[in-house]
Amino acid sequence: MAGYILRRLVQSIVVMLAVGLIAFMMFRYIGDPVNQMVGVDTTPEQRAALRERLGLNDPMIVQYARYMWNAAQFKFGTSYQFKEPVAQLIASRLPATLELSIVSALFALLVGVPMGVYTGINRNSWLSKVFMTVSLVGISLPTFLIGILLIFVFSVHLHLLPSFGRGQVVDLGFWRTGLLTGSGLKALIMPAITLGLFQMTLIMRLVRSEMLEVLRTDYIKFARARGLSRRAINFSHALKNTLIPVITITGLQLGSIIAFAIITETVFQWPGMGLLFLQAVQNVDIPIMAAYLLLIAFLFVLINLVVDILYTVVDPRVRVDGGASA
Repeated sequence: MAGYILRRLVQSIVVMLAVGLIAFMMFRYIGDPVNQMVGVDTTPEQRAALRERLGLNDPMIVQYARYMWNAAQFKFGTSYQFKEPVAQLIASRLPATLELSIVSALFALLVGVPMGVYTGINRNSWLSKVFMTVSLVGISLPTFLIGILLIFVFSVHLHLLPSFGRGQVVDLGFWRTGLLTGSGLKALIMPAITLGLFQMTLIMRLVRSEMLEVLRTDYIKFARARGLSRRAINFSHALKNTLIPVITITGLQLGSIIAFAIITETVFQWPGMGLLFLQAVQNVDIPIMAAYLLLIAFLFVLINLVVDILYTVVDPRVRVDGGASA
């Protein structure tokens, strides 16, 4: 296990170095940092002095190494737009995005898995057909349209939920959370459903497909012949063997939720990293864009590592040396 984790860590470092190179090239070739930091009345001598102070005259490999070393210490420079350290801006927006993403992922998992199990076991019932119809809606409608429809129904007509913002938050010193206030919880409902609906339908269909496949296998037929109860067969045997693809999809979708929360945060004006990134794109704020790219890549790499380790916990047949036992 230790050797496997070490190999995965080395691969993760290589991936981060490659992503860091892309982020560094954004600094190098998308605009001039000096032009973004000074005014039109700055003299050429002042510009040259600033370039020297920022190290922009050093060889590219030196600049890249310095950039990665600073990024490893969460030093991403200063925002062109906000004139504040990028790390500070991200730290202030990260709790909002993580809370929204985690609640969305829990919604997708806690609703999608039971729906998938039910439709797999009772695929001809009327309730299964209703669930499949809901899944088609979740897959077909774009995220922004789902958000707008929820706002139209629950905010404009029913006046039950707020249409934008995060609500009242509580400052815990190291974290600002809206999960401890009534307005914060109400503000979280529609964005979480909007962001998690597609993942919920994906998990549901995956679980249903895997359940249908597993229930046809010989060892399930043998379990029935032994007289095991239907509950034991469906949940102790069949469901357990559907968990590996579910873990894979859930892990990757958690990273996707964090990375692609931009649309949801824009629709609901949720003050998270996605909205910050969109503002950075509109204003060509390269430090924020590069830091966002590195952070999302780090989250994906971390989630993939955790998912690979969970394989061996869920299914001992999966060997950590890259093969599989018979």
